[in-house]
Amino acid sequence: MTLDELKRLDPKKIGSWPAAPKIGVLVIVLLIILGAGYWFDWQAQNEQIDAERVKEEQLKKTFVDKKTEALDLPLYRKQLEDIEKQFGALLKQLPGKSEIDALLTDINQAGLGRGLQFELFKPAADETVRDFYAELPIAIRITGNYHDIGAFASDVGKLSRIVTLNDIALTSVKDGSLIMDATAKTFRYLDEDELANQRKAAMKDKKGGKS
Repeated sequence: MTLDELKRLDPKKIGSWPAAPKIGVLVIVLLIILGAGYWFDWQAQNEQIDAERVKEEQLKKTFVDKKTEALDLPLYRKQLEDIEKQFGALLKQLPGKSEIDALLTDINQAGLGRGLQFELFKPAADETVRDFYAELPIAIRITGNYHDIGAFASDVGKLSRIVTLNDIALTSVKDGSLIMDATAKTFRYLDEDELANQRKAAMKDKKGGKS
């Protein structure tokens, strides 16, 4: 069909048009409908589908992570039990407040038992409080030969309670003996009242920080 024949077609009498123009008009109308449908409806649906697909992938990943954690939970519980047992064993090596005097005596006896002479044995006036225990430094100065001082250090390490020797300094004297200056640190666990007071103080500090 020529261009002149198309121009002569009456838009009000589409029913009388030849088949080819009718088909062309139907195709154009169909394309317009499809374009409008995509623009006003399908595009939003596609975007929603894409968003749901992303959410689905995130949920799958979360499920896999949670499943892995659930499978590993017995192992984590076992590790926690082992840690609690180890912590309990270490805690038993810390004396209570009433046992500190006996522990100081043990340290003193460890030196005397090796024939050492104490020139200074002075526990600090104040303890240093940590999370669940208190640390008591003791300034000591002992005189003796090298072998006996080494044996004393070994004996202190073998005490049933935890004692450490820190800031050790050795000085030789004219008779061939040595003077050892050191800080012995012993530790004790905090009792329930002390822990409760510590928690109250921590909460008070926390509230004070917020205000």
